[in-house]
Amino acid sequence: MTKRVLIVDDAAFMRIKLKDILEKNGYEVAAEAQNGIEAVEKYKETKPDLVTMDITMPEKDGVEALKEIKAMDPKAVVLMCSAMGQQSMVMDAIRAGAIDFIVKPFDTERVIKALDKASQ
Repeated sequence: MTKRVLIVDDAAFMRIKLKDILEKNGYEVAAEAQNGIEAVEKYKETKPDLVTMDITMPEKDGVEALKEIKAMDPKAVVLMCSAMGQQSMVMDAIRAGAIDFIVKPFDTERVIKALDKASQ
């Protein structure tokens, strides 16, 4: 069964890159969002199997969006995406229920490994 993913990142080129990696590896992109507010709305609409969530975004950051999604659906599977040097925010995200994190720039193998592990 194909896993459906919600991609959340404020940078369009990051969403495109991630979408490309996912689709080439058998995942389906259920929706995309560019901030935390949109992420929560799209999650409600699409009920994806997995979420890739950027940490730093305008309007509502990834950690806040993660908390809202987990409050709505405790079984939500969320992987955080972070640039180098955001370790404290990554730890906040893990404490808030993120299952793993992927570091930018995205390495195809690492992304797929994290998603495969998360979706088991």
